Amino acid sequence: MKPLPDDRLFNALGGRAGLVRLTDEFVARLVADPRTGPFFKEADTVRLRAQLVDQFCEVAGGPCTLVGKNMKDVHSGLDITKGDFNAVVEVLQAAMDAQAVPFGVQNRLLAQLAPMHRDMVNH
Repeated sequence: MKPLPDDRLFNALGGRAGLVRLTDEFVARLVADPRTGPFFKEADTVRLRAQLVDQFCEVAGGPCTLVGKNMKDVHSGLDITKGDFNAVVEVLQAAMDAQAVPFGVQNRLLAQLAPMHRDMVNH
């Protein structure tokens, strides 16, 4: 993931506070969704939320740096299919809709995150 060179997307997402709200909504939906929930049943959701906030912040051009394992290592051995990845994207879109993130802003964030599928889909 290559962060944006400026913070316009970060600001359009409501800054760090907006990303925290979005991530809270996203993680709650990930856990509850029958398609994605099984992947997160053992997850430390507090750590997951913090990591996602930093990840979204970093790729959106905000003042954050994601620290920890790379995406490929985190997702290895989880047998994630393209369908699983698409379900996560759908859940993220629903979370953004619920948080009233404008469609254009949603598309910009999804475009930044899309290259991650190469590191997540492994089955």
